[in-house]
Amino acid sequence: MALNKKKNFLGVDIGSTSIKLVELTKKGNLPYLVTYGYGERAINELIKSDSIEATQMASALLKKIYQKSGAVSFQAVTALPNFSVFSSVITIPAMNEKDLTNAIRWEAKKIVPMPLEEIVLDWNIIEISKIDNKKNYRVLLTAASRKLVQRYVDIFKQADLQLLSLETEAFALSRSLLGKDEAPTMIVDTSALTTDVIIFEKGIPTLNRSIDIGGITITKSIANCLNVDFKRADQFKRDMGISGSSKIPQIIQDVLQPVVDEIHYSLNLYQNQTGKLVEKIILSGGSSYLPNLPEFFSRNLEIKVFIGNPWARIAYPKELEPALNEIAPRFAVAIGLALRELE
Repeated sequence: MALNKKKNFLGVDIGSTSIKLVELTKKGNLPYLVTYGYGERAINELIKSDSIEATQMASALLKKIYQKSGAVSFQAVTALPNFSVFSSVITIPAMNEKDLTNAIRWEAKKIVPMPLEEIVLDWNIIEISKIDNKKNYRVLLTAASRKLVQRYVDIFKQADLQLLSLETEAFALSRSLLGKDEAPTMIVDTSALTTDVIIFEKGIPTLNRSIDIGGITITKSIANCLNVDFKRADQFKRDMGISGSSKIPQIIQDVLQPVVDEIHYSLNLYQNQTGKLVEKIILSGGSSYLPNLPEFFSRNLEIKVFIGNPWARIAYPKELEPALNEIAPRFAVAIGLALRELE
């Protein structure tokens, strides 16, 4: 006998300096917010280190956030950071599934910078095309360290949560910010330590680059240039952003120039490879709320730029709207992860 029970799912984003948790369910045809939680954590080398202590600290904080949020589901989805995952798009002749798997593993051997036995390899056919009357597949390859994957599994096990799926942040961002929009779109996701530049085609991340500049980089530059402490520099950053004629906007623009250059490069690379133009840029991550940031990028890149709203496809109590709008860019990955199991 089938029981018509409501299914809730957790999306958990383990970031460089924080953990975000979102619990969603379905009400009718709409995803509905059950609860959410957030906790700051000290910067540690969870990605690069085999430290048991780092895993235990992340697990303890996740458990604390879960309990404080009042979440009821134990079923969770999480993501590996984009910068920790190798991805590439390859083109190979069409063939049967068994031969295709072998061919992809052969190609992966040539381009993935780690031995195949040390990675978890995944692939998706993103396009079928014809070249000289021969059918070809465009295939998205993703590869992650087995040790890193195991570390994430351990975090959830120690937090007494069931990890259903482990994917990349790029797919979560596509789900929460693009929905069914298939137009070529770039998402620029700025976290505390890094900025990810990702181009999506039909919702699939086909170009993915990462640069070591984030919100903390900007704050440190302001602190050093003005000789003030980190806390005060961070407040200057949030209050002034890239507006006005004082020294602070110029400092921020100088820090962000390599990001602008990386975006330019990625847009040109995508156009040269595919013959297609990216239609718009969506900003995400904690630093996207810097005053005048969309205008700064739009002016320098001559393209439409706006801040994404991951709550746009989620139903929630009306009284929560001001609080949810304030945290929206930070929760894009967590929301996209929770949506995975509701699709």
